[in-house]
Amino acid sequence: MPNRLQHETSPYLLQHANNPVDWYPWGEEAFAAARERQVPILLSVGYATCYWCHVMERETFENEEIANQINESFVAIKVDREERPDIDEIYMVATQIMTGRGGWPMNCFLEPDELRPFWCGTYFPEKPRDGMPGFGQVLGGMKNAWDGKRSDVLAQAEQVAEAVREQLGQNRVPVPVADPQIQQAIEQLMRMFDRTHGGFGGAPKFPQPVYMSFLLAAREHVDEGPSRDGIDQAIRFTLDRIAIGGMHDQVGGGFHRYSVDATWTVPHFEKMLYDNAQLALVYARAAKVYDDDYYRRVVRTTLDYVLREMTNPDAPGATGFFSAQDAEVDHKEGLNYLWTLDEFNALLGDEAAWAAEVYGVAQGPNFTDPHHPDEPARSVLRLKDRPDKVAASQRTETEVFLARIDAINAKLLAARSQRKQPITDDKVLAAWNGLMIDALVKGGVLLGEPRYIEAASAAVQFIRSTMHDDEGTLLRAYREGKAHTPAFLEDYGAVLCAMMAVVQALPDDAAEANALIAAATTLADRAHADFADASGVFYDTREDQQDLFVRARAAYDGAMPSGSALMLNGLINLQTSVRSPDLAETAGGLLMGVSADISNSPVSAVHSIEALLRMIAAEDAGLRAQVDRAGAVQVAEPVNPTKSPVQIFASEEAVAVSPESPGVIHVEIRIEPGYHIMAADPGPGGEDLIPLRAGLVSGQGVAVFADYPEGEVYGINDELRIHSGIVSFAIALEHAPGIGVGPGEPVLGITYQVCTDTECLKPSTVSLDVPITIKDN
Repeated sequence: MPNRLQHETSPYLLQHANNPVDWYPWGEEAFAAARERQVPILLSVGYATCYWCHVMERETFENEEIANQINESFVAIKVDREERPDIDEIYMVATQIMTGRGGWPMNCFLEPDELRPFWCGTYFPEKPRDGMPGFGQVLGGMKNAWDGKRSDVLAQAEQVAEAVREQLGQNRVPVPVADPQIQQAIEQLMRMFDRTHGGFGGAPKFPQPVYMSFLLAAREHVDEGPSRDGIDQAIRFTLDRIAIGGMHDQVGGGFHRYSVDATWTVPHFEKMLYDNAQLALVYARAAKVYDDDYYRRVVRTTLDYVLREMTNPDAPGATGFFSAQDAEVDHKEGLNYLWTLDEFNALLGDEAAWAAEVYGVAQGPNFTDPHHPDEPARSVLRLKDRPDKVAASQRTETEVFLARIDAINAKLLAARSQRKQPITDDKVLAAWNGLMIDALVKGGVLLGEPRYIEAASAAVQFIRSTMHDDEGTLLRAYREGKAHTPAFLEDYGAVLCAMMAVVQALPDDAAEANALIAAATTLADRAHADFADASGVFYDTREDQQDLFVRARAAYDGAMPSGSALMLNGLINLQTSVRSPDLAETAGGLLMGVSADISNSPVSAVHSIEALLRMIAAEDAGLRAQVDRAGAVQVAEPVNPTKSPVQIFASEEAVAVSPESPGVIHVEIRIEPGYHIMAADPGPGGEDLIPLRAGLVSGQGVAVFADYPEGEVYGINDELRIHSGIVSFAIALEHAPGIGVGPGEPVLGITYQVCTDTECLKPSTVSLDVPITIKDN
């Protein structure tokens, strides 16, 4: 019997609709059931083209015995992370805090009342394997803990929730941002640049288009000479290596998710719309900057792939672009994209030997399915070098070489199209479509191809006409005639960028351009009303969302740029057309809202720094004035700047942390008479003040948990909680590889805000002189 997921539109949820697990979609019905039964919630998050999600679905969630365990002791909820990035973000941070790593499927156990996680993990097999417990064991352990140690479970849930709130929900005090942060981002990326294989970092290698997008903007900010030459080398070498590698689909166009090796040869084979949009946009910008025909070719084949395979040509009227294509066919990774020499010989005839040499097939197979070792080895197609260089090595013209490759690719693609195809996740997501629309416009202008601009314009019209509710609220997702889920900040930002991209491709006096500008202005106003607070800081979600235990605001750019960065760039684009003082001030407020994130880790917020660069170079005086405002942020200075009224002492001289043994530091804070600091929970009157916090100020490798004291009652109406005199508490450090605020050894700090009865001073962060040694065993 199908479960409740049968009524959903998400392809991922529908993949689980016939499981024996009694799955619920995320929502009040599931919460009420868990609260009535007083059982934990099993939250399982994934997406339709996720390989290990498929594996766990087949192995574990189809297992009747495991399904009975789940149904008897838990309320099970399935979430498509692409439809609900807000849920995914919150519980992924919890998973990383608890395990030191993340990934999908993500499985978290939540207490039912406030939906706080008390235990998280990722993939689990049906039975114990390779050091992992079987999922039945995990379920038994969670049931026993809930039934026998519930108070401990709830205490742990609050500890984890508080750590998530600290990472995602903290409203940081603005700091000055200007040229120093831009230079830091450039210098850090140049240190990260892989001069052997291109890209930034080692295997697995992700394309990280936000890095290259920033560098393309930053090259104009530095003087001509060695600095610009170094940036150009990093951009061009990286784009060349990606384009000739197997991560780039040489036959059908477009890009796979990432490369599992350092040489960009063997990809993880799923294709994501947001990757292809951002990479097409970067190649289009690079083609213009460097006047490079190979990059133009990459743009054309990528956009053609999207129009051919990621939209519905038979749909009546305008339509949007699909989300993703799966990595596997018949449970075998990459099967649709792989070739053998025998297949080349059978299909290509006299051209087989030449094609096999050009595409590396003649050198022997380069791919063995790690999950099916009995499968014969096959080849991922790749080039040895750029087409112009390969052509030169063969003493032929580039145009002749490419014409020959095109004829071969046409045969290979036709044959490949007859194979069983990977599943396409055909839902339409507003944010991802916004990125693709932008890429289509830029590609159409670059290549002089009106059809790309027409497709972009039609997709904007589809979003405007179909992906809004009756009250005009933008909706996140659409599939099979149904749009749903109020959109998030990233959706508003990406769609705003898309609308303004289409405007820029239209004549200034076109009625369509004026209508789009008006619609974009309304969209920006709606985003400000729904996502910004009184100080101008934008959050990723609306204030009225009741199903989340933290309202997140993240400036981190991952596979997708952050919602704040997308919105900031969208506001800049709109301001170039409307020149509104209010709009410029909104952009300035958003910039100041992410200023602390930019200052703390410029590379992590690199798309916001690119927006800062654009504001510096803007023709609009209003935007430039906001840069001056952000660079001249002033905060209250201490009454006695030569002496701090707070001293902090640690009882330990050094601490070691290992997977089996956390470290503990005991801290004592001494506050002079006449002063106080805010407690960790400053109460309802302390919303605009900075609470006491312990956390990493640099480095990574540990998760920080503090047992904060409650604080004293303070204020006319007892609305605040403060500390005065001497405050002592313990800080626990748990082994958490990859968790932190940047590269390097972890450095622990204490953040606090000092006040008197009449004023509050600027917040301070003091680094503790306690070396932290991380031991891996």
